[in-house]
Amino acid sequence: MSYAARHLRETIEIITRLDQGSIEQLITLLVATRDAGGRVFFVGVGGSAANCSHAAADFRRLGGFEAYAATDNVSELTASINDNGWAQSLASFLESSRLRAGDLVCAFSVGGGDIEHNVSPNIVAALQFAKSVGAKIAAIVGRDGGYAATVANVCVIVPTVNPANVTPHAEALQSVIWHLVVSDPRVRKTTPKWESLSDS
Repeated sequence: MSYAARHLRETIEIITRLDQGSIEQLITLLVATRDAGGRVFFVGVGGSAANCSHAAADFRRLGGFEAYAATDNVSELTASINDNGWAQSLASFLESSRLRAGDLVCAFSVGGGDIEHNVSPNIVAALQFAKSVGAKIAAIVGRDGGYAATVANVCVIVPTVNPANVTPHAEALQSVIWHLVVSDPRVRKTTPKWESLSDS
């Protein structure tokens, strides 16, 4: 079997094993946050940071959310890293954004953060800050979910079917899941351009 065939087979297995109940809970939490006037802050690093940028744009444009990605402004991010250290870089953004109860922090991460092994300590610090101000927490993560899974109000875990491919599958499925969520009629308020053309 070719690598491409194995990778696609793994993807199919992951999708069939996703917990649809947790996705429904994520939709409910997002809609409740928006309808109550809360904001959504996406936090992630590496490829997950790119997913955060895309998600924030989609939720703003399609879902009518006030949504932000904490890593979008490279000047602010690198200044924060320089002044406060990597571990506090995302929490610093949330603090300067006046994160409050009623807001939602949504973490995209492969492992969910792990202080003991010094993996994604800035994800951990951001979620700790969110808890300290009473904000809700959601997460889409791989593996066992790490720290994010232990503190999130809602956590969607991307199942591991091949330990050698945890990162590509986790980051790819983050995109599948948030696109599913923002396309749900309960979430989406605006029709995307191509879909609007097909309806005409």
